[in-house]
Parts: sequence; C-alpha cells; structure tokens
Amino acid sequence: MRFLKEPLFHFILIGAAIFGWFALVSPNQNSGAPPEVIVFDNNDVDLLIARFENTWKRPPNSDELQALIDGAVREEVLVREARKLGLDRGDQVIRARLAQKMDFLADAIASAVEPEDSVLEDYIVANPARFARPPRLAFEQIYLGETPEPDEVEAAISMLKAGEDWAAIGVPSLMPKAMPLTAPKAIDATFGPGFHSGLEPLEVGVWVGPVQSGYGLHMVRVTETREGSLPPLADIREAVVLAWRRDTAEDLSLAQYEHLAGQYRIEKPDFGE
Repeated sequence: MRFLKEPLFHFILIGAAIFGWFALVSPNQNSGAPPEVIVFDNNDVDLLIARFENTWKRPPNSDELQALIDGAVREEVLVREARKLGLDRGDQVIRARLAQKMDFLADAIASAVEPEDSVLEDYIVANPARFARPPRLAFEQIYLGETPEPDEVEAAISMLKAGEDWAAIGVPSLMPKAMPLTAPKAIDATFGPGFHSGLEPLEVGVWVGPVQSGYGLHMVRVTETREGSLPPLADIREAVVLAWRRDTAEDLSLAQYEHLAGQYRIEKPDFGE
C-alpha cells in the first residue's frame, strides 16, 4: 500500500496511459502496415551544414554533424506523430506559420521572375507617384535673426543693393548659407515646416525678403529650380524591380487563395447589412 502512494508509481501510471493512447490513435500501430519511410538525403545534410556554418562560421566536425542529423530525424519523427495526434489543430502559432509559408510560395515565385524592361516601363507609368523625383530648388539665404528690428532688415537690403558680399551679411547661425538642388521635404527639415512653400513663387536670381522660417527671418535668393520628373528606368531599375515583385507576390498570393478557397464550401456568419 505504501508503494501505491509513491510519486514515482503515479508517474509510471501516467506514462503508461499516455503511450497506450499513442498506440490506440496511431494508424500504423498493430495494423500490420509497413512502417512509414523517413528519407534524409544529401540535400538535407547540406542544409544542416549550411545552417551550422552560418551560425558558427565554420563547418561541423563529424560528431557535430551526426548530432545534427540525429536531431533532425528526431524532429521529423515527433512532427509526424504530433500531426497524427492532431496536436497542430487549434494551435494559433502553428496555423499562422503554415499560412505564412503558403504566402511565401508566392513571394518565391515573384522573386524568381526577371521582368522584361517593357513590363517595368508599364509598371512605372501605372505608378508614377512611387518613382517620380520631386521638384527641387536651390537657394542662398541670409539669416536676419529670430525677430530683427525693421532698421536691421533695411540695412541688409541696402547692403545687397550696394553689391556687398552677401555671405558677410546677417546673423551667424548653424543653418547652411546655400542649399543645392534639394527636395521640399529636405528643405523643410532644415529650415522648418512650410519654408519651401514660401520659396516656390520667388523669381530666380533675385534677393527677396524677409522670408519667414521656423527660426526667424531670412533674405533669400533662389538660384535654380528643377521640375519633378520620372527618371529613366536605367536609373531606378533596382527599386522598380523590387516594387514590381512585391506587388506581383501580393497578386499571386490573392489569386492562389481565391483558387484554393474555391475548392471549399465555406459557411460563415454574415454580419453585413
């Protein structure tokens, strides 16, 4: 009676019950059917070696390789048996991972395709906003200070009219005195939101001001403007191919799902009107 109360005895009983359940639910147990074959070939070994080298930056020795193979075989056995027991059902992590792998198939197909230039040209025309270069503007500026007095502004304007060196006029600051051809977002990032919009209507080559920035007032001379444009394919081919493959993979994934879903009769509640 004392033995029956030992925890070890209870553990043995639980283990026997579990393995007895395995024997009942496993279709190959006691059925006389030949055992399933697990084939582990050279390609599988090469994959294990590549993973090991990627992690440890060296090839595995013979003992390590044998341990890798034994571990992979053990994993395959347990995965197969877990599926037979239905342990993958109802597990959201496993279900999400399997669904993700199905989507990866579409990604792999799209990545393997090398589109013709004509296809990419059509893709650019259909998506101009994704590849167009924004308008750019170059200018020079004289910082007058955060809140300059009216006479200080007039003095700066007078010196410019007199032809004095513009770089020596104004208040020193960390802001660049000249900007090369620059996109609106970069200009606003440097001088504050909205500064670019104040420069757009200015005449090229003429000092104008004061112009308000996020830091104060400036005299500004626009030196060059460049309209937005679609660059030639040769200049942006890598970005276009990447975007085309991403969109193609999404289209393939949707088509794949619609084809597969068509093989099922799907019943679900409809909460729409």
